[in-house]
Amino acid sequence: MSDFLWRLTEAAGKEGTVRAAEPMKKHTTFRTGGPAAFFAAPSCVEDILALVRLCREEEMPYYILGNGSNLLVSDKGYGGVMISTEKLDGCQTDGCRIRAGAGLLLSRIARKALESSLTGFEFAAGIPGTLGGAVVMNAGAYGGEMKQVLEAVTVLTREGEVKRLPLESLDLGYRKSCIPREGYIVLEGEIRLEPGSPHDISSKMEELAARRREKQPLEYPSAGSTFKRPEGYFAGKLIEEAGLRGFSVGGAQVSEKHCGFVINRKDASSEDIITLCRQVQERVKMHSGVELEMEVRCLGDF
Repeated sequence: MSDFLWRLTEAAGKEGTVRAAEPMKKHTTFRTGGPAAFFAAPSCVEDILALVRLCREEEMPYYILGNGSNLLVSDKGYGGVMISTEKLDGCQTDGCRIRAGAGLLLSRIARKALESSLTGFEFAAGIPGTLGGAVVMNAGAYGGEMKQVLEAVTVLTREGEVKRLPLESLDLGYRKSCIPREGYIVLEGEIRLEPGSPHDISSKMEELAARRREKQPLEYPSAGSTFKRPEGYFAGKLIEEAGLRGFSVGGAQVSEKHCGFVINRKDASSEDIITLCRQVQERVKMHSGVELEMEVRCLGDF
């Protein structure tokens, strides 16, 4: 075992998980991506702090990984440490508040809200991401978004300080926050909801799930909406109007069901996906003059 791998294992703690040359297709919803040099899943905040400190001391790049639902990793992999928050999955309720770890899936928080007769989080039940990623991107769907329900987050700062930040300091907007800019790592979030009827909450969740199944290509790996919504437009409509419904590159395809989704239809590589996305951007720009911006984060050498 290399010295760095040994030190990484020590930093991750007894309950943590560390692996070398970990295929990232196992950790992204696109189901593509080459190996990360190292993969670490610490089990507590103190171990995340130790891992980040080690990476900074060794000048080793690192990336904080949630569910990989908004991430495209290069086929060449990532030459650093993927620090997964998957084990930061605690969840407690206190009246109308839910406190959840950054690695907890939004679907599990929605179920917890239902069990606690709390309404307001139904919109997030079908978003395939974690709380941490949802806060960073101010995730939303069907008229709801995180800034409507988020009360505060606890973050790790660049200086290694654990800090609680109220909602108003997060600069949440359409698919953005101050978190990447400030170099924060989300550790947990506090959500405030309202009392509601379990029957009504369940019915709303079922209704939104049915709408997703009807309109989205859930049967294929994807990262959800691939492009941000341009002001005054809808990305999917622009793509369709450019004649790109079903357009494919290798195993990647613009969904025939919803043009706003790029899907891994048949053993696509990350290169297939990024090539398709770039061609979509070019064709839409030529057809409508609108520049599409990718919502998906690209990591590694493309």
